[in-house]
Amino acid sequence: MLVRELRIQVVAPDSVLKQGRHIMTADERFKQAAIEAGFPLDAELKAGGNYAPLVRNGNDLYISGQLPRIGDVVVVMGRAGTDVTVSEAQRAARVCVLRALLILQRELGSLDKVKSILRITVYVQSASDFTRQSEVGDGASDLLRAVLGAAGMHSRTSIGVFQLPKNGTVEVDMIACAL
Repeated sequence: MLVRELRIQVVAPDSVLKQGRHIMTADERFKQAAIEAGFPLDAELKAGGNYAPLVRNGNDLYISGQLPRIGDVVVVMGRAGTDVTVSEAQRAARVCVLRALLILQRELGSLDKVKSILRITVYVQSASDFTRQSEVGDGASDLLRAVLGAAGMHSRTSIGVFQLPKNGTVEVDMIACAL
């Protein structure tokens, strides 16, 4: 399985010129991350059941669990530790976060309107002896920090589970706060 490295510079949240240098917005960093991951920004994000992908309560936004799906294809499937390496599982976590960020961007109009990511939960379909769920979760956390800067810092729980929908290796849900 092809695993792409994601290298994004964490910078200030607003696009400005500092000493003649353009600082990227969160939306620009998100676009760069999506391109590097092969994730289309015009993707249709179908709900896999009878639920809302996002529920808003004032400035708090609750994003339902996202699988590592690009289009209709779950791109990383199987158990971490037997079928899937830590690196591949981290890629799955990044794709889950890209989906969640796209949902946020569509709701808010811009990721620069994200005040903070309050919490994420990373579910990892794990082999019985796999104990590196937190390292898999780092794939999600690192991407949030890279795209959103300080607003991407969050609390997190990484959990090993027996099975996930569609045999996805990772599922990530998120709570965000908007400006």
